[in-house]
Amino acid sequence: MASGVSSEPAILDAMGLAADPELEFRFTESAHRILADLVSGGAALGWVEPPSRDEVAELFGHVISAVQAGDAALRAAYLDRRLVGLGYWLRYARPTHRPHADLEKIAVDAAVQGRGVGRALTAALVADAREAGIEVLTLDTRGDNGHALHLYRSLGFTEYGRLPGFVAVGEHRYDKVFSMLDLRQQS
Repeated sequence: MASGVSSEPAILDAMGLAADPELEFRFTESAHRILADLVSGGAALGWVEPPSRDEVAELFGHVISAVQAGDAALRAAYLDRRLVGLGYWLRYARPTHRPHADLEKIAVDAAVQGRGVGRALTAALVADAREAGIEVLTLDTRGDNGHALHLYRSLGFTEYGRLPGFVAVGEHRYDKVFSMLDLRQQS
């Protein structure tokens, strides 16, 4: 890497993102680029076709509102002021499930995958969940996403269920794998 270029990502939370007007302004466009590129390449992010910019803007508008209400955490990974990854969790809405949250998306630009960005994002979101008093952090993963499954296991998540052939992408079917991290055991 060229001198002066950071190899470690800066992991910003929503407040850190909002504190930098330029990054905040470009966030939706950059997030859209990453998500659309990943989905185009077959990534398991919940879309079959790449999301539109408006869909991404609506999604992150909802996440930011939830962050402001104390019901979510958002993290953004930057290398030299370029968004290279993002992730968030949302607290469950049901009153009986409020102590828990679901890690809904971790997305890392294909150009930097394998460099620890996903691990750094996930670890920061786990720390945010612990700080917010979340008791159990859950997530689901498409069964063919071995890299994500390995990452989550390495961070202490355990599989608690699987729906065989549940995820439909055209004619292809994949298992939906449910994992959890019980933060009560780590307090």
